[in-house]
Parts: sequence; structure tokens; C-alpha cells
Amino acid sequence: MIDPRIVREKPEYIRKILSLRKMESSVDMDRLIQIDAKRRDLSTESDQLRENRNRISKEVGEKKRNKEDATSLMNEVTKINERIKEIESGSEALEAEYNELILSVPNILHDSVPEGKDDSDNVVVRTWGEKPKFDFTPKPHFDLGTDLGILDFERGVKLSGTRFYVYRALAARLERALLSYMLDLHTTKHGYVETFAPFLVNDESMTGTGQYPKFKDEYYRLDRDNLSLIPTAEVPLTNLYRDEILEKENLPIYVTGQSSCFRREAGSAGKDTRGLIRVHQFQKVEMVKFVEPETSFDELEKLVANAEAVLQGLGLHYRVMLLCSADTSASSSKTYDLEVWMPGLDRYVEISSCSNFLDYQARRAKIRYRSAAGEKPVFVHTLNGSGVAAGRALAAVMENYQQKDGSIAIPEALRPYLALSEKK
Repeated sequence: MIDPRIVREKPEYIRKILSLRKMESSVDMDRLIQIDAKRRDLSTESDQLRENRNRISKEVGEKKRNKEDATSLMNEVTKINERIKEIESGSEALEAEYNELILSVPNILHDSVPEGKDDSDNVVVRTWGEKPKFDFTPKPHFDLGTDLGILDFERGVKLSGTRFYVYRALAARLERALLSYMLDLHTTKHGYVETFAPFLVNDESMTGTGQYPKFKDEYYRLDRDNLSLIPTAEVPLTNLYRDEILEKENLPIYVTGQSSCFRREAGSAGKDTRGLIRVHQFQKVEMVKFVEPETSFDELEKLVANAEAVLQGLGLHYRVMLLCSADTSASSSKTYDLEVWMPGLDRYVEISSCSNFLDYQARRAKIRYRSAAGEKPVFVHTLNGSGVAAGRALAAVMENYQQKDGSIAIPEALRPYLALSEKK
């Protein structure tokens, strides 16, 4: 949630942000400003009425002690109480509408975010490695995996429907190896604490990281239990400290975790209908940071470097993209995407997204820290990044390491993990 004072004091700035994000129609700013002013007026009136009631009540007590008639004053207190009840009754609906509107206001954008209309305006920051060269026509991973009998899309559809799949043999072992490799890298080299959290979370958690209420229809939800399947481990990992006050000496906090992720992929009809690029269920390693505000953009660069280290260790060519204003998610202030080269698909594919949310998520989730004893707690800044998406990493390894005879070479970084699997 954005700081309400910014909306109140700089409404034109927020309108500019909405314009840069191409989200003008998503927030009724006029109504939000109107409701905010009305709720504050009612709050002021309510406070004044309570002060008057307290003052008059004292006068009533004095008159009764002096055995004087206090009827008119008592009638006045009754009228004040009635008006306070009216205000409270009206304020509940007003507050609910205000909360819905303020939660729909996107985050502010960092000055370095380029203005753009869509992903075609994203900026290449840097590239790493070279595109592999083949003396044969490389296959896309879905054909390669089907030919090898390690990707079974027909049975995935039979079990669950479109955009589901089954791994067999090497594919299952490779993804398990990838997950272990990534977790070991982040915990032993990058300072993260491995954390395993639930895949089902409550509405407060989904609201805390920005999925609810605006994008509620995009996720799998169990209405009977008021629980949702997580779209990413960002949700439970960020909400670990919801409604808590942290101590400055414990910051920064780095956590990482592996999870299954579940997404409806609403609006993706016709996009990447084959293969592992856009599916309803996949596994991913996530990195989440809780940091002091002054350090958050430095921490973002470190986060991106942590994700890059995964791809570098696997020897995969990639590029780092700075997302433009219209392609940056509503919760993020600045986002980098890592796009890995897929020779079989003959294009780059996003494999990691790293974002600085400033205090946007922390306000929603009420995550604060105390900078010193006796000082008022302030909101932390939260960051998260994919470290990385395992299914897409598997597809990238398959396509980049495929051999002329149709087999797949194993990257050096994964061989120890596959050797462990073979001993079991």
C-alpha cells in the first residue's frame, strides 16, 4: 500500500504515476480523494463530539451533586451519542470503500525506471555469455523431452487439463538437482536462510504482498477454507513477519525457499501453449529480503546478482532487462527481469524477476522495525526475486545442452546432485 499521505498531499503526482503505468482507469482518484476528505471530516467531528460529551457529562455530574435540574444537559448528551452512532455507522462503509481504493493505488516508480507503453520499451542493461552454436537445428524442449520420453504432456492433460505436464526419469531428476543447486548456492554463498513454508495461505497473506483484493480472480482459491494456493513463495516468505516489529540489529534479513507455484495464467490464451514456459503449476526458488529503507536499491542490485549467479553457474546465456513504467508490476517500484536464451524456441524467455517494493508491501502487511530503543517503529523495505524458476531452468538446460544424437549433456554444476541421485 502506498503511503496515504502521498495520495492526500500529492494527488497529481499519483495521477502521473498512473499515467506512466497505463493504469489511469484502474483507480478512481476523484472518488478516493473525496472519500479520504469525508472520512477525515467525520473523524474530526467525532472527536469534537466526544470532547463535548465529556465536558457536558461533567456539568451533569456537578448539577446532580448540587441537586440542580440537569435534564437539558442530559438530552444534549443523548443527541451527541446518537450523532456519534450515525457517524460510526456511516464510517464503516466509507472506511471499507477507502481501503479498497487505497489498496488499488500502485507503488511509486523509481526515477531510473524508463517510461514505456509495454515490454517492447524495456531496456537491456547487460548480457552474459554467448548463444550456443549447433551444427544441427536445435529442438524446442517440448519436442526434445517428448522424443526422449522424459516430458509427458498428454498424461499431464489427462490428469489435470491443459498447461499441466508430467516429468519422467531424467527430467524429474534434473529439476530436483536444479532446486538443490539453487538452494545450496543461495544459502552457502549469498547468505540466505532456507525456509520451507505452506503452499496454502490465508487472505491476509495474499493481501500483504499485493495479490488481493485487486487480482483475486487470477489465483486458485479454496473458498470453503478461505485459503489460496500460492502463486509464488514470495507470499508466505514475505508474510513471515506480518504484524511484527523487527529490531534494527537483525536487519537485513534474507530468506530463500523452494515451493510449488500455482497460477491460472488468466489472459494468456494462445501464448506458449506448448511446453514448460507458461503452465498452471511449476516449482521455483524464491529470494526475499527485509532491509532498511536507505539500503534497498543497493540490495536490489545484489539480489539481481544472486539470480545471475544461478545462470552463470549453469553456463546459460542471458540478458538483464530493466522494465519500463508500463511493464513494472503494480506493487514494485523498480524491477529487473533476467531473460535466458532458448535456442530451440529461438528467443529469450524470462526466468527471473527481481523487484524492490519499498514500503508498499510492508504497509499492507504491517512489517516494521525499531531503529533505536524508545523510537517509533518504521516500515521496512521488502524485495524479492526468483532464484530461479525451476521449470524454465530445466527447459533452458535441455535446449542449450542438447546434442546432435538427441541426448542432453549435464552442466558441470548439476553433476554432483545427479550422482547423489544415482547412488540412492
